[in-house]
Amino acid sequence: MTDAPNPAPAAAHAGSLRAMRWRGPLLSGALWGLLALALGACAACTGGLLLAMRDNRLIAGLSGGRDLPVDETAVAELRFARAHFLMVRDRFEEAQIMVDRLPPGRNGIAAAAQYDLANARLRAALSLLEAGRIDAAGALVRLAKDGYRHSLALGPGLWDAKYNLDVAMRLVRDFPQIDRVPEEEPPELPVRLWSDLPGLPRGLP
Repeated sequence: MTDAPNPAPAAAHAGSLRAMRWRGPLLSGALWGLLALALGACAACTGGLLLAMRDNRLIAGLSGGRDLPVDETAVAELRFARAHFLMVRDRFEEAQIMVDRLPPGRNGIAAAAQYDLANARLRAALSLLEAGRIDAAGALVRLAKDGYRHSLALGPGLWDAKYNLDVAMRLVRDFPQIDRVPEEEPPELPVRLWSDLPGLPRGLP
């Protein structure tokens, strides 16, 4: 006599299959989500790498003397490279605009840019002094001193800026005409109605 099959194990097996069918789609969805996140992160890393490579090419081009435009929204390092390109070519006003727009931060780029611009102006002032153009040199020396002070305000630990500021101050003492303020023109003398001849004007008898 054969024993009748026990339905309990079959029922339990069927329950485990149902459980496996239920977990399967949830597990696949989680895997797809993780894969999507990984692909997104990979795309972001690739995009950032491409942007960094582009910025490095622009910086290398500017360092090589190529006049390349730089957007105001570019990274600070690239804008600094553009400002340096302008400084060494005595385009101080354009460089000053870019330097003033650099964000102050822990990397010290803004302080370094102010320092470099002050150096460029001081070098140009020394060249003008050698050529005997004291008045033109004086304006650049004053701007260089302001630049060194601004650089030290952003980065108090910049000893080179302190040293060069002292050099600029010594330059003023060596050439007092540099710090000379133009004298005001004397007021115009009133127009004389009568001549300077002695006596009073005579009227009719």
